[in-house]
Amino acid sequence: MARRPRRNHTAAFKAKVALAALKGDKTLAELAQQFDVNPNQITDWKTRLAEGAAGVFGEDTAEEQAKVDVTRMQAKIGELALANDFLESALVKAGLLSAKR
Repeated sequence: MARRPRRNHTAAFKAKVALAALKGDKTLAELAQQFDVNPNQITDWKTRLAEGAAGVFGEDTAEEQAKVDVTRMQAKIGELALANDFLESALVKAGLLSAKR
């Protein structure tokens, strides 16, 4: 049996299938046959749509929270790099660390 090449579905197609699944008019098997998609994939898209629906109405998204965390982490990395450079130079001056790093 020949394998079907991997398909990439658009976000619009995924939303259409997930909304059809949320309506509940048809069973997963019927939807899978109609859209030519695995029922497990439909369930996954339906779950992701339900979880992400709150973001449509203006609540903080994970992406916005991640941006804040990345900015804070980059600042901390800068502080630690500065401290490491200072300590390295102090240890080299004290003769406790070789200058060949």
